[in-house]
Amino acid sequence: MCGIFGYKGLKNNAGHIVIEGLRRLDYRGYDSWGIGFVSKNSLIIKKEVGKIGDISNSQYLPNSHTAIAHTRWATTGAVTRINAHPHISTDKTFLLAQNGIVENYQELKAGLEKKAYSFISETDTEVIVRLIEDALKTQKNYIKAIRFIYSKLIGRNTIILLRKNGEIYAARNGSPLVIGINTKTKEIFLSSDTLSFSPYVNKMIVVENNQIVRICNKNKIKIFNMKNGKISQYKLEDMTIKVSQVNKAGYRHYMIKEINETPQAIKQIINQDKNKIIELSSALKSADHVYIIGSGTAGFASAQIAFYLRLFGNINVISLVGADARSYYDIFNHNDLIIAPSQSGETADVIEVLEFAKKKGVKIASIVNMPGSMMTRMSDYPFMSSAGPEICVMSTKIFTSQIAWGYLVAKTVQGRYKKGVKNLEKLTIAIRTYLINKNNHKIIKNIAKTLIRKSHIFLLGKYQNLSIINEGMVKIIEATYKHAHALPAGDLKHYAITLMEKGILVIIVISDDIVKNDLITAINEIRLRGAEIIAIAHKNQSIFDYYIPTKDTKETDAISNIIPLQLLAYYMAIKLGNNIDKPRNIAKSVTVK
Repeated sequence: MCGIFGYKGLKNNAGHIVIEGLRRLDYRGYDSWGIGFVSKNSLIIKKEVGKIGDISNSQYLPNSHTAIAHTRWATTGAVTRINAHPHISTDKTFLLAQNGIVENYQELKAGLEKKAYSFISETDTEVIVRLIEDALKTQKNYIKAIRFIYSKLIGRNTIILLRKNGEIYAARNGSPLVIGINTKTKEIFLSSDTLSFSPYVNKMIVVENNQIVRICNKNKIKIFNMKNGKISQYKLEDMTIKVSQVNKAGYRHYMIKEINETPQAIKQIINQDKNKIIELSSALKSADHVYIIGSGTAGFASAQIAFYLRLFGNINVISLVGADARSYYDIFNHNDLIIAPSQSGETADVIEVLEFAKKKGVKIASIVNMPGSMMTRMSDYPFMSSAGPEICVMSTKIFTSQIAWGYLVAKTVQGRYKKGVKNLEKLTIAIRTYLINKNNHKIIKNIAKTLIRKSHIFLLGKYQNLSIINEGMVKIIEATYKHAHALPAGDLKHYAITLMEKGILVIIVISDDIVKNDLITAINEIRLRGAEIIAIAHKNQSIFDYYIPTKDTKETDAISNIIPLQLLAYYMAIKLGNNIDKPRNIAKSVTVK
């Protein structure tokens, strides 16, 4: 959450360059933004509340070769211009921005106030600034000062610091940090992800955890070990992913564009290295225990992948929510294996579990979409979704591609890899056909008009569609800001039946599988109480009040069933006039707990 960006080069338009970088990072937070740059041996800061402005409309920015920038998702301190980053030192010699959280900032702030330091913001970031000011009185240089203050900070955070003399420092503890280099122009970029600078560089460095970066005025990079202060060797990696332009490609919103990119995202799963999948399937079969862990949308992807591994691989798999996995810590052992699906690969509460598990010798597999992520680098079996940029904060194609990957792994464990590939190929055709059918969109738009008038929306599913309705719930909540509640169909008679009455609408997802008759029974029980049914199914029936048609894709049916739910959330958001690509209060990469 939050995004940081830095630039050091020969061009005089550093301010404009970092603004463009922020526009590619604003999925990480868009409460406020700010930039800081060196001009005529002085530090200048410009901050704004709200979304990042277009470059053509940006305030006057003086010529500068060096700048840093920040886009904020508020964690400490209200959304105000004063609380926006960067924050400047009392003597105006450096400014700083942060991605992360200092969990003990109030205690640290109280100690600084006793030393007569004053604060103008409510943020934990300004506490870091004052700590560095204080440390520089005894630590002589910035590397020592940064090392010293990090020994006091609790929490995961990354900082970027710009000195008045033009030097840039950055330090990583948990939250991501990557360096991009254009070897021809000697320009250097720092960012929270590679997407933001991918058009401009040909090499990159992934800064490891507990490392400090110094970029001096000769544009030379030095990286130091935060623990012992020694210089660390680093590896220049090729920037293999080139995203020259991130745009809507004629679509109204990124969300609908990315839903339509689902078939291509699944094709990238089909094209995964077969030998790597076979290697992972072998490790899964020999593991004592298998856990799949995620949070939010990735949590429901985890549950669906676990379902496939149980169903097709006959493996006893447990899916965990990142923030609530602590009770398993003492159970983990060196013969276990954890799979972690993630869009960003930086989810803080999941990484915390993985770090603990790794110390106990647990093997880790991951399926991530963002190159250079921490989860990928922690993994014994790293996989990339390679689905392309997903700019909309609500995940669509990444969720679908990850559960498709889980299906293929499960079929490989079953010994039917080729069958898994064939079924996914058929699935891509079915989804593409579904998405280009204008009548499907018309039906969903009309149902969206009815749903937006409801204060409570219920979803019902079972077996292969249980995680699908949970993810449908997430999409509806994110897109509409309405209360939605996914219910296991088997629990209907235990408690949820009390909620069924006239005026209630229930979305139910039905596949032609062994639980179909159970769902038909549930529908009858719901309708007897006066509630109405929106059915996502292969065939219409008289007991459906509203019907959204789908095509039966057999074993992959659950994967195709998420598409109408994603579309339903999208069209509801349009009708409500909500910000579709940037829903309120959430960010795509959750790097704080």
